[in-house]
Amino acid sequence: MFSKGQIIFGILFAIIFAIVIGYTYRKDLKLHKRFYKGSIWMLVAFISFILCIVAIKVFLKN
Repeated sequence: MFSKGQIIFGILFAIIFAIVIGYTYRKDLKLHKRFYKGSIWMLVAFISFILCIVAIKVFLKN
């Protein structure tokens, strides 16, 4: 399906992309702590909402 060169490129791209994202996150960590304080609660609310939808779907399916 994929050639050997495409697979190597994909793996290298993913590794380098993860390194660059990690570096920029560490570089901006001070700004993240300052401007996004309390945003974890939005993530918790979003995940809870998704879990409620899944639970309703499973409950109504039976």
